[in-house]
Amino acid sequence: MTEQAGRRRDAAATRQALLDAGAKLFAERGFDRTTVRDIADLAEVNQALLFRYFGSKEALFEAVIARSGREHLETHPPELLLSESLRSMLAPGSDHNRTLETYLRSSGSGDVGAVLREEIGQEYTRILATLTDAPDAELRADLALAWLMGIGVVRELTGKQPLAGADPDDIVRLVLTAVRTLLERAG
Repeated sequence: MTEQAGRRRDAAATRQALLDAGAKLFAERGFDRTTVRDIADLAEVNQALLFRYFGSKEALFEAVIARSGREHLETHPPELLLSESLRSMLAPGSDHNRTLETYLRSSGSGDVGAVLREEIGQEYTRILATLTDAPDAELRADLALAWLMGIGVVRELTGKQPLAGADPDDIVRLVLTAVRTLLERAG
């Protein structure tokens, strides 16, 4: 059996359903407490399809984590990458918030977060480092990226005020003003 009864075969839709179900469950439960069966049930497919499309639960997790980061990398010019990532993260119901929550809930699970740290993090750093001519460009880019992640943690996961209730436009304005001391061409 390749798909549950009643569902038409559609590889792209099945893959998307698995990604969406994985994103929801990983964010709610973390990596270790999410089972392949739970993901397949939520996606309304046979669990064998998770292995067909992703190879493993770990690979699905990496795809979930990498999805929104890759979209931003592909759709925004370097000078707008940080500001647009910040705006996206601050938007109500943002996928960035779920991605960050998923990553943090699962970061103690061996190497399942390696794709974010290695692939996506390195790519963000490489691109952001082009926004300065300083000899320590990668360090500056990492600091800006760490600040972005920290804002997400404090605002969305801890709910600490006044950051949690602050207007997104004010946050973007203040952060970009400060980030320009590190990355002069950040917009």
